[in-house]
Parts: sequence; C-alpha cells; structure tokens
Amino acid sequence: MPAAENSIVVNRPRADVFAFVADHENDVKWRPGVLDIARASGEGQGAVYRQGMKGPMGKRIDADFEVTAYQEGSHLAFRTLGGPVQPEGSYRFEDADGGTRVTFALNANLSGPQKLMSPMVRRSMSSQVGALENLKQVLEG
Repeated sequence: MPAAENSIVVNRPRADVFAFVADHENDVKWRPGVLDIARASGEGQGAVYRQGMKGPMGKRIDADFEVTAYQEGSHLAFRTLGGPVQPEGSYRFEDADGGTRVTFALNANLSGPQKLMSPMVRRSMSSQVGALENLKQVLEG
C-alpha cells in the first residue's frame, strides 16, 4: 500500500492554519497538482469537493473527495471519490514552537493490476505531502 507523510511547522496560530487548510478551495494556492477545486455540497464532515488534478502529460484527472473527519483546530480527513487511484488522506494540527505543526498523510489501497502503478503512486503522493513547504510560504509570506 503506497503511503506518504510530511510535517512542517508554520509560524501562525493553529486556528488560522486550520481555517486555511479546512477551506479546501485554498488548495490551488499551495498544492501544485490541483488544477481546480470547488465545494459541491455540505460543510465540515460530509462536505464534497469537485477537484481536478494534474495527471500524466498535464491531462486533467477528476479527483473529487469527501471530508470524512472534521475536528475544529486539530484534525481533517478525506477520501477521494473518483479517479484511477482513490487515496485517503489526513491533516493533523498541533501547537509547536510558537506556531502550528501540520502533518499531511496520504495512503492508497491498490488491488489487482493497479499494484503495477505503486511506484508512480508513491512518487505522486510524496510530491503532494511535500507541498507543505508551499503552505508554509503562503501562510507566512
């Protein structure tokens, strides 16, 4: 099962960092693989977002997702509803060094022929969680 995780400390209060990340429409500002995103329904846990991700050769791939956990200020989780690989992910928020430690984790269950895609999926997920550096720059800039 491919998985990736990254943590970073953002020099901003936890409430601010959580609010920015929890509004997934901000993802285009810091996640380079996101081409477009809009909330389709709901708020908090159960919210559904329509999302387009950059796929092979720049092709747009549908990667809609549902928020599966929403704990104000501390935890968000989601599961992808479409696309060839449907990862699940989470964000954890903790006070750290006068700022906020954000941990972004992704994992994907691949079965059958999908297992052949495992190295590519792992690289893609590593790139996605690595984008936390962009979050830090956006929020501290």
